[in-house]
Amino acid sequence: MTSRKVIAMATASSRDLEMLNLTALSPLDGRYWGKVKELASSMSEFGLIYFRVLVEIKWLLKLSYIPEVTEVPSFSKEAEKYLQGIIDGFSIDDALEVKKIEKVTNHDVKAVEYFLKQKCESHPEIAKVLEFFHFACTSEDINNLSHALMLREALSTVILPAMDQLIKSISLMAKEFAYVPMLSRTHGQPASPTTLGKEMAIFAVRLSEERRYLSETKIKGKFAGAVGNYNAHMSAYSNIDWPHVAEEFVTSLGLTFNPYVTQIEPHDYMARLFNTISQFNNILIDFDRDIWSYISLGYFKQITKAGEIGSSTMPHKVNPIDFENSEGNLGKANAELTFLSMKLPISRMQRDLTDSTVLRNMGGALGHSLLAYKSAIQGIGKLQVNEARLKEDLDQTWEVLAEPIQTVMRRYGVPEPYEKLKELTRGRAVDEESIREFIKGLDLPEEAKSQLLKLTPHTYVGAAAALALAVDEAVHLGP
Repeated sequence: MTSRKVIAMATASSRDLEMLNLTALSPLDGRYWGKVKELASSMSEFGLIYFRVLVEIKWLLKLSYIPEVTEVPSFSKEAEKYLQGIIDGFSIDDALEVKKIEKVTNHDVKAVEYFLKQKCESHPEIAKVLEFFHFACTSEDINNLSHALMLREALSTVILPAMDQLIKSISLMAKEFAYVPMLSRTHGQPASPTTLGKEMAIFAVRLSEERRYLSETKIKGKFAGAVGNYNAHMSAYSNIDWPHVAEEFVTSLGLTFNPYVTQIEPHDYMARLFNTISQFNNILIDFDRDIWSYISLGYFKQITKAGEIGSSTMPHKVNPIDFENSEGNLGKANAELTFLSMKLPISRMQRDLTDSTVLRNMGGALGHSLLAYKSAIQGIGKLQVNEARLKEDLDQTWEVLAEPIQTVMRRYGVPEPYEKLKELTRGRAVDEESIREFIKGLDLPEEAKSQLLKLTPHTYVGAAAALALAVDEAVHLGP
C-alpha cells in the first residue's frame, strides 16, 4: 500500500506540475489536484491496474489451496512471499509496463496476465503454473472485483473520513451556538424563533444518517465465469464445488458474494451506493445554501485572510466562495452519480461493454464530492457569528409572539384566539409595547399572563438549545 501512495505525491518539478495543471482537461487533475489527490491511489487507472494484479495473484493462490487442482500444488512460503511482494511493491514503473503490453494486446486485462507471467517466469516454482494465471476467468471476473476493491478503499480511507470531518464540524457549530437565538424564516418570512445551533444540528443528523447508510451498503463481487454458470470451471474440474470456491474467494477479499449474475456483477449495489452519496450531497447543498443565506443576512461574518481579494472591482467584498464552490461541485458530482446509478444496472442480455467505459468515471464523481466536502469544511472554519445582527432582527419582530399567546389563550378557553391575534398582527407593525398591552387585556389567570409577559423573541425558542446540545447523541459516526 505504501508504494502506491507515490502517485499521490509530487515527483515532478514544480514547473512540470504547473504545466500539467494548465493542460489538464479536468480541473480535478489540474487546479484542484492538491485537494483530491488522495483518491488517486485507488480510483485512477493505476489503482485499477493494481487491483487487477492483486485479484489475479490471489486467485492463483486460491487455486493452490484446492486439493483437487493437483496441477497447482501448494506454494512454498518463499513462493507465496514472492507473489505477495509483487502486490506490495507494485509501482508506477510496473503499471507503465502493463500499459506497454496493452499497446500490443489491445486488451487491458490480458496485459495484466502477461505482465504477471513475465514477472514470474524466472521463479522456478511459479513458472511451472503460469497458465493458471487467469484460470477459467472472464475479464469481468477480474474487473468487477477490482472495481469493488477500488470503491471500498476510496470510501474507507478518503470519502467516509471526509464526511466524518464535515459532520463533526457542523456538530461543533450546533453545540457552540446552541444558545444563540435566531429568527426563523418560513416562506422567506419571519417565523417562530429558533437557535442557530439547533439549525446546525439538523444538518449534522441528516448527513450522519446518509453516512451510516453508505457505510452499511454491501459492496459485492462475482467470480462465476463468462456467463455466470462456471461453465469453464466445470469442464476442467467437474468434481469441485465451484460456486462454493467462488464465494470463499470473493469473501476473502472483504466483499459480499453475489451468486446470481451474468458475465457481469449487475452493479445494483453501485447504484445504491452512488444514490446514497448523491443524497448526502443534496443535504450538503441545502446546508451550503442556508449558510450562504445567513451570510447574506449578516448573521455570519467571514474571517478574512491577508492578501485575499473578494471582488476584482469592489474592494469591500468578502464573498462566500467556499460554500459556492462546494455547491457547484456537489451539483457536478450528483450529475455524474445520477448517471452512474441509472446506467450501470442496465446491460443487454448477458453483457454489453457500455459499463466498461462508464466505470472509468467513478473517480470524477467521488473527486467532485470530496472537493465539495473540503470546501464546506474550509468555509465553516472562516465563519464568525454576528450576534448583534441576529439580535437586531429579533428585536424588530415581536409579532412572532402571536403564536404562543394564541396557544395559551386556547388552553384557557378564550374565544377566537387565532382570529384575535391575526387582527392584531397581520400586515401591521407590532412592537413590544403593543404585544404587552394585548396580553395585559386578556382574560387569563395571572400566572399564565405573567409567563406570557416574560416572553421575548429572544427567549421564545422552545427546546432548541437542548436539541442542539444533544446532537452527539443523535449523530452516529462509525466504520
